[in-house]
Order: sequence, then C-alpha cells, then structure tokens
Amino acid sequence: MNPSRLIYVLITPARNEEAYLENTIKSVVAQTVRPLRWVIASDGSTDGTDAIIQRYAKEHPWIEYLRMPDRRDRQFAAKATCFTAAYARLHGLTFDLVGNLDADITFGPDYYEFLLARFAERPQLGVAGTPFVEDATQPNNHSYAHANANLTHVSGACQIFRRQCFADVGGYVPIKGGAIDWIAVTTARMRGWETRTFLERICFHHRQIGTGNHSPLVSKFHYGRKAYYVGGHPAWETLRGFFQMRDSPLIIGGIYHIAGYWWSCVTRMHRPVSAELIAFHRGEQMARLKGALGQRNPSAKSASPFGIGRRS
Repeated sequence: MNPSRLIYVLITPARNEEAYLENTIKSVVAQTVRPLRWVIASDGSTDGTDAIIQRYAKEHPWIEYLRMPDRRDRQFAAKATCFTAAYARLHGLTFDLVGNLDADITFGPDYYEFLLARFAERPQLGVAGTPFVEDATQPNNHSYAHANANLTHVSGACQIFRRQCFADVGGYVPIKGGAIDWIAVTTARMRGWETRTFLERICFHHRQIGTGNHSPLVSKFHYGRKAYYVGGHPAWETLRGFFQMRDSPLIIGGIYHIAGYWWSCVTRMHRPVSAELIAFHRGEQMARLKGALGQRNPSAKSASPFGIGRRS
C-alpha cells in the first residue's frame, strides 16, 4: 500500500494551551503530508487558546475550531469527552487513520509521512507513535532509550490509530483519573492489533509530564494509584517503584509510586477497567519480567524492564 494514499485526520483537545499551541500548529502546517482535517477543540479555555485556533482555521480550511462548554477543572475524563465530540465532527469523511495530538507537542516536517509509511507496511498495525523528548538538547534522552524498552507501548501525547482499530477498542473511555490512552492501546493488543513505538523519529513535549494538576512528586503518587486501578501486578509495580528511585527525585520518587499503588490497594480503590483487561495486562507484565530476569546480555544488566513509557 502506498503511504501517500493513506488519509489521516487529527484531533487535539486543548485547555489553556496559549503558551504551546501555536508551535504545535506550525509543526502540523509544515508536514510533508498534511491531515485531511484537524479538529482543535478548546476545552473551556480561558486564555488566548481560542483566538489562536480561530486565526489558523481562517488561514487553513482543513483546520476546524470547536468550542466545548466551560468547566472549572482539568481532568482526563474531560479530554476523552472532548475527543469524542471532535471525532463526531469527522462523520461522513473518508479516512484511514485518526491521530490524537496533544497541544504542547512539536516534531519534524516528515513526522506523519514516516508514520503513514509504517501503517502501509504493516496491515495489522493498529496504534503507532514515537518517543517524546522533554529536552530538545538531548534528543536521545527518553523513556524508550534502553535495552528493555517496551516498544508495544505508545505514549499518549501523540498517538495515531488505524480507524478500524479505534472502533474495535471503543475509542477513548472517559475516566476521571486518567490512563485513557493506556487503556486504548492495551485494549488494542488484547483485540489482536499490533501496537508500536518507532524509535526512528521523536516528538518534543514542551510541558513536563504530570504537572497539569500536580507537582512532579505528587504526580509520582498519582501514577502509583493509576497503576493500581488499571490492574498492575503487585510484584511488578513494587519493583517498578524501586527502579524509579534512580530517577529524579532520587529515592523519594520511587517511594511515592509504591505508596500510591499500595494505598490504593489497602483502600480498595475502584478499578474502572474490565477483569479481562486486567488479566491481559498482568500477563504481559509477568512475561516481560520473566524475560528480563532470564536475560543473559551483559550490556543490558543495568537497564530497567519497567521503562514502559511515562505518559498515559
């Protein structure tokens, strides 16, 4: 299949992204293969986000501005609701792929042309993406840059789905606590689709992850809680916390992850995912852990099997 024949659309939920959105738009405008339609939905923004979208929508007919109802808080469930509303605006269009693009991401001009080529080569590829980098001066410093990186995980900042795969997983599920991107990608694998992060390209993320609502340290605790409610295996998540002690903030960051997971376990936090998905997820984790423990490659001994991509 010729990648130039694959047609893609993009959706960007944006809430108060005045500081970053214009550069994201410029990155998409500069693409060698542009989307058929790009719906940018202002999710109750109170800054200059709407004005930026409207200005570029006037210049480029394939960009569509959508204003969502006002709300007071920033939450992941609202992102899913916003995405669903924008997706409905694409009804009647013929396209092969749909991309979720955060409003604080930039990339090179051949970024989507590269991803389209990967979909053209691999008929069973359901979800694809690339690593994201937070420091443009260190393009190789990302969570997939080690021997045990899980390339079946696709970070939520910039995901692209085959249209049939997106339908098979039921789209993004509106869950207040987050993990909507992770649930969609993991469900895709459970349904038999291939999911893949390709290392040949990167995108740049301009806001530190997890800081939309909380400090980086508090976010570690919330990621631990999130790991519990999506069904992470106790052994895996505890070991994962120990490995995170090597990252900033040293020691305490990993402790917060472990505390978040076990606090949720003790308090019997509600899990919004199915027993089927939990079993599938734990099976993948244990298979990876056994593979890492059985590894005999000396060059990979110091690598962590728990760097599965930090955004979900």
